[in-house]
Amino acid sequence: MRPTPMLPRTLAALAALAPTVLAAQAARPASGGTTLIRNATVLTVTKGTLQNTDLLLQGGKIARIGQNLQAPAGATVVDATGKFVMPGIIDPHSHMMSDAINEGSLSVTSMVRITDVLNPTAINVYRALAGGVTTINILHGSANTIGGQNATVKLKYGREAAEMVFPGATPGIKFALGENVTRKSRTAIPGGPPARYPTSRMGQEEVLRDAFVRAREYKASWDEYRRAGARGVAPRRDLELEPLVEVLEGKRYVHAHGYRGDEMLMLLQVADEFGFKVRTLQHGLEGYKIASEIAKHGAGLSTFADSWSYKIEAYDAIPYNAAILVRHGVLTTINSDSDERIRRLNIDAAKLVKYGDLTEDEALKTITYNGALQLGVQDRVGSIEVGKDADVAIWSAHPLSVYANVDKTFIDGELFFDRQKDLAEREAKARERQQLERAEQPARQQRPAQPFVPNEERR
Repeated sequence: MRPTPMLPRTLAALAALAPTVLAAQAARPASGGTTLIRNATVLTVTKGTLQNTDLLLQGGKIARIGQNLQAPAGATVVDATGKFVMPGIIDPHSHMMSDAINEGSLSVTSMVRITDVLNPTAINVYRALAGGVTTINILHGSANTIGGQNATVKLKYGREAAEMVFPGATPGIKFALGENVTRKSRTAIPGGPPARYPTSRMGQEEVLRDAFVRAREYKASWDEYRRAGARGVAPRRDLELEPLVEVLEGKRYVHAHGYRGDEMLMLLQVADEFGFKVRTLQHGLEGYKIASEIAKHGAGLSTFADSWSYKIEAYDAIPYNAAILVRHGVLTTINSDSDERIRRLNIDAAKLVKYGDLTEDEALKTITYNGALQLGVQDRVGSIEVGKDADVAIWSAHPLSVYANVDKTFIDGELFFDRQKDLAEREAKARERQQLERAEQPARQQRPAQPFVPNEERR
């Protein structure tokens, strides 16, 4: 389509807005300032509930927790009387910010990285902040048995993608089992090459074995080269196998999509054979069928609260799945797998109190601390403790209540969502939009009724 030149009036309108945007960016501190949250009910998640408690956020960390704390000079003081403070919510399974989900051309695409395609401007990041979410695990899709490398990010909306990547988070990789892989594999272009292998669950197991046999041999060749003092010709680097070697060495976590008990058990047995651990079974709606086996292997499981029966392999889901897993000692979390559902993970956690009688702290752990453990960042986030990152949210009521709203969300002590500010700015932003639409109106009137098509493309 032939581009339509932007009219001077439109440019002038955008130019008028630029100083405001730049000023707002310049006013933002590089790291969190000092904030004292006063007189809140603090849900620490790991150390119980603290009544009428103050929380000092300083230098991007939780500096102090106690009563009647003194505000340092220049600190912002927030009165949280009658409100609740809890750790930022962690979503262990998301595809947010990713402009490319599946590299489905091959059965094994461990060389591709979600970090390379992050979109920090995705509006759902802001909406997730409005739901108290601060950290997410962005996963490759489930089109292939071994997918791409994940990205753990903090939702610092308005910042560059590189600033949002969680520093020091243990790297991971996406595996997938079941129908998503086989359905993708059966898709063939008429007149093109045959459907991609594998087209069955048997084939998926063979793909895993083949990949790890090759990774084990690749690792052995590098180990031998290093033992020889790096003399001779170094083995050829293989970007497909390097991440799998990291899995074998325990340096990269496996996050495996799957639904049925039999296919999850198959993956655990393959992992045992090759000597690595599956960090999380993702979705795992039939996890309750093999809860003891999952616990014995040492895997965690990240599931839905009640999103089921949308395909055959999800038919055996039950509302007690998460509770049964918790009672068997499985590190269990609730995830969204949705840019919309992510805003309501607190309500999904509340359902576990009803379906399985989890305690409030156990339910809150499924959306906070347990997720931090699954991502290897438990020393930084997931609970309210002195020295941890100041990733917290202030709620208008208990976060397990459907009537609770997030008032403020902090990441590294910096305010990234403020409900009152959001409400106050809506009218001004509506006027700004009208101004831009009026400026664009002449350009719309000049556009041809039909989109321009180059002559050589007309048929």
